[in-house]
Amino acid sequence: MVDFLAENNLCGQAVLRIVSRGNAIIAELLRLSDFIPPVFRLKDKSDQHKYGDIVCDFSYFKGPEYYDGKLENKPELQDLDEEFRENNIEILSRFYLAFESVHKYIVDLNRYLDDLHEGVYIQQTLETVLLNEDGKQLLCEALYLYGVMLLVIDQKIEGEVRERMLVSYYRYSAARSSADSNLDDICKLLRSTCYSSQPGAKRPANYPESYFQRVPISSTFISMVIGRLRSDDIYNQVSAYPLPEHRSTALANQAAMLYVCLYFSPSILHTQQAKMREIVDKYFPDNWVISIYMGITVNLVEAWEPYKAAKTALNYTLESANIKEQASRYAASMESLRPQVLQLLKEGFLREEIILDNIPKLLNCLRDCNVTIRWLMLHSAESAYDLNNKRLRQIKDQVLHDSKYNVKILFQLLLDTAQFEFTLKEMFKQMLSEKQIKWESFQKEGSERMTELAEVFSGVKPLTRVEKNENLQAWFREISKQIESLNYEDSTAAGRKTVQLIQALVEVQEFHQLESNLQVCQFLADTRKFLHQMIRTINIKEEVLITMQIVGDLSYAWQIIDSFTLIMQESIRVNPSMVTKLRATFLKLASALDLPLLRINQANSADLLSVSQFYSGELVAYVRKVLQIIPESMFTSLAKIIKLQIHDIMEVPTRLDKDKLKDYSQLGARYEVAKLTHDISIFTEGILMMKTTLVGIIKVDPKQLLEDGIRKELVKRVAYALHKGLIFNPKAKIQDWQSVHQSTHIPIPKFPSVDESATFIGRLCREILRITDPKVTCYIDQMNTWYDLKSHHEVTNNRLFSEIQNTLGTFGLNGLDRLLCFMIVKELQNFLVWIQRTVLKDKAALDVFKAMLGAVNPIQGIVGNASKVYASAVAKTQKIWSAYLEVIMKVGQMQILRQQIANELNYSCKFDSKHLAAALDNLNKSLLADIEAHYQDPSLPYPKEDNTLLYDITAHLEAAGIHNPLNKIYITTKRLPYFPIINFLFVIAQLPRLLYNKNRGMTCKKATDAVDWPPLVLGMLTLLKQFHSRYTQQFLALIGQFIRSIMEQCTSQKIPDMPSDVVGALMFLEDYVKYTKLSRKFRTIL
Repeated sequence: MVDFLAENNLCGQAVLRIVSRGNAIIAELLRLSDFIPPVFRLKDKSDQHKYGDIVCDFSYFKGPEYYDGKLENKPELQDLDEEFRENNIEILSRFYLAFESVHKYIVDLNRYLDDLHEGVYIQQTLETVLLNEDGKQLLCEALYLYGVMLLVIDQKIEGEVRERMLVSYYRYSAARSSADSNLDDICKLLRSTCYSSQPGAKRPANYPESYFQRVPISSTFISMVIGRLRSDDIYNQVSAYPLPEHRSTALANQAAMLYVCLYFSPSILHTQQAKMREIVDKYFPDNWVISIYMGITVNLVEAWEPYKAAKTALNYTLESANIKEQASRYAASMESLRPQVLQLLKEGFLREEIILDNIPKLLNCLRDCNVTIRWLMLHSAESAYDLNNKRLRQIKDQVLHDSKYNVKILFQLLLDTAQFEFTLKEMFKQMLSEKQIKWESFQKEGSERMTELAEVFSGVKPLTRVEKNENLQAWFREISKQIESLNYEDSTAAGRKTVQLIQALVEVQEFHQLESNLQVCQFLADTRKFLHQMIRTINIKEEVLITMQIVGDLSYAWQIIDSFTLIMQESIRVNPSMVTKLRATFLKLASALDLPLLRINQANSADLLSVSQFYSGELVAYVRKVLQIIPESMFTSLAKIIKLQIHDIMEVPTRLDKDKLKDYSQLGARYEVAKLTHDISIFTEGILMMKTTLVGIIKVDPKQLLEDGIRKELVKRVAYALHKGLIFNPKAKIQDWQSVHQSTHIPIPKFPSVDESATFIGRLCREILRITDPKVTCYIDQMNTWYDLKSHHEVTNNRLFSEIQNTLGTFGLNGLDRLLCFMIVKELQNFLVWIQRTVLKDKAALDVFKAMLGAVNPIQGIVGNASKVYASAVAKTQKIWSAYLEVIMKVGQMQILRQQIANELNYSCKFDSKHLAAALDNLNKSLLADIEAHYQDPSLPYPKEDNTLLYDITAHLEAAGIHNPLNKIYITTKRLPYFPIINFLFVIAQLPRLLYNKNRGMTCKKATDAVDWPPLVLGMLTLLKQFHSRYTQQFLALIGQFIRSIMEQCTSQKIPDMPSDVVGALMFLEDYVKYTKLSRKFRTIL
């Protein structure tokens, strides 16, 4: 019969692919559960108030028109909704695909069962598949994994959160209009069950059976799967656990599968007492806390509370006498096993001969250790007991008391067992790899000894007092041939024949009175020894390694191992060499990866890498978390050293009186510094003792681990110091997983906000903006200095940015620049929305703009009665200019700051890294020349869309200050009607508030009515830069027309002095041309 899992067996391959996908889906759900955007939980009142109208649960589907209408009536809600969509659509799509794959999984499983029923697979029915060992395992796993998916979803992603995410995805995606979308079915399957994983939460009625029945599954299939799980040892695990008291451990994985599958047939749990009694007697006679998948623990006392038959059957296990018996048994095991394992771990004790002679004893010791650790870890786990439940609390207290539970002793046994298991495995693997070479070597030695003895009895080879004996000569030659004829491949026959040969050699020594010749006896003894070695070597079998792998399974502790973290860290802090034993424990934990990866690997699925990376990454993250105590301890010691050196140890002067030498020696303090320095070196040695280790599929290099740990601790301490230090008294959101600056290994820590800023950089930026606010300061461009408007005292100058660079470094200053850049983007985006929704929706304002457009045409001409026309237009639009001015000034202020930062970065780059500065400058000029040449001749090369050269070089140029912030395009824009007219009116509306001074340029007339000139010009320049250049040309032409028209009117009215507004307009043009580096001819054209 064809192997069920063979590639040409369509029936086997179909169910294998389903099961493989099931394991991958669970990994994806577990991965995504760490990335749920907090806003979907709506826990904070601020989130509820802000997002309550746009984040809806399934009540949305009862009346979508109501919710959509509410959005349409509130423009600010539309903005928030759009921003929310942009921030979350990527993660929502990922969650939706995971939810969809769960539904597709059960649909595909049902289709497979239908195909079996309809005879699509020739000669295969549900019954025949369940008779096959692999088929039986896969069908049981298929149902079990579906149940695990549902439980994981409900435990990790709350019902309300799921609903809100699905509704948001429905609103934001094309799924609502897609004809083949199965969104309705997914919503029905994953709607809230009202279950909460919080301790003390009440369990919903008929949960989880009603949840499991949302998609109907064949009752025959469920019944047959449960039947097989009840009666069979489907994985043949009992052979690895021969002792009857280990049976429940041997069947633990099957018990977990049965626990999940029973929810698909709740009648067994409720009423079928005989079946439940059989299940409990077989699987749960001595345990009630189980791990259902990758360390997700369940306490049957709580889980089976609502089910009469299950509860009654379990009561026998939970009798006080039985709990005492089990707990006492494992307490005794703990006491007896620790000295045994310590003896085995003694240096030089585990030798090859000892292992070969004692394989059964060593395996028994390993079994006992693992079974004891498993029972104690599961039945004492905090997560397994809800302390609000009185009965659970009593059971836990009894277990802890009767087992004499001591977490440190249990942890020590786990470490020792892991080390023993690791050592034994490595030695056994070595022996297995050398097995054939050694066997053949012993065979050759034995054969040669017999040949030499044959030659001795031939009389040719002289040996003291040995007479010629042709019979013995022939017999020894025959024995030599027999030894040579032993076949390594046929180990059974070779073993049997070897035993007979040993017996023959014993008999020949007795019957031929060969004891009298010591040399002959030695030859015979050596040959028997080699034959014995051959038997022992042939018994080195891979089955022993497989048994060790099964017995050493630690997948049940995937989550509860975290409760041992503090003990691990404390033991490392006291004794850094403990890292070597922990390495073995981590490798033992890594064996848990075999459970989800087995089927994925068998199916040759593309998911193998991503699932391996997820679980390996989780484990490596845990390893990092445990070993982080080493950098923490190092920095604690360093802090003590710094304190001693600064406060306690006096600096020795260059000249010192002899009688004061003792005072300055300070031997105690210097000894303490030496001791702390030595401690730091011991810690680094400890982590480096771990050696490079493959954890799952990720290689963990201890040097890299130490470096990352030191950097993480450094980031944490520096960030905390800056967080505490940079607190002032002032009057598009990126998720962590999206940020290129955030790292899982060396995370930037988060601190509670002290103002609207998320980090110290934000606070620093807002403080700089506050002290250079154009409303209270005046910026003098020639001096790069800000002065207070009222007192005329200097507030700050460009040296501020030099100080920031000295404090935060180039990266800190560059980060400040990037933050200002994003702030400008935000201001401009909000400004354009405001114009479209306020200014361009105001009919009176539009009429003024339209009339003004008529009055100024043709733009090369002169406006008649200019003063009246301009003054009238400004007066009628007066109400919009205050908001307009605020934004323009803010943007201008931030552009000045960006210019100052660019100057500082460029200066320091040229000073500290002149070769880098020169290389970047030349590369920039070369690229610009090539791009310009391409536009003149398109046949010349130009970077393609997928080429990141321009993007990469921009980042380097900005970090080196080789850029002009005024030339930057911050946002993409659309055409806006009357935009040049609006900006022109805004500028001439501000001119009456300003006065020209020969020494200081344009300044505000009144300190109470502040308008700072440089931010005004730069803000307007930046705004116009975001639009097509013709808008700028039209705007400047309007300014030129304004100057000509007013001067024409003054000439006709014979007014000798130039009006202040005309001087202001001319200064505006002068400064505009200066900042944009336009040619001076441009002004003459105007």
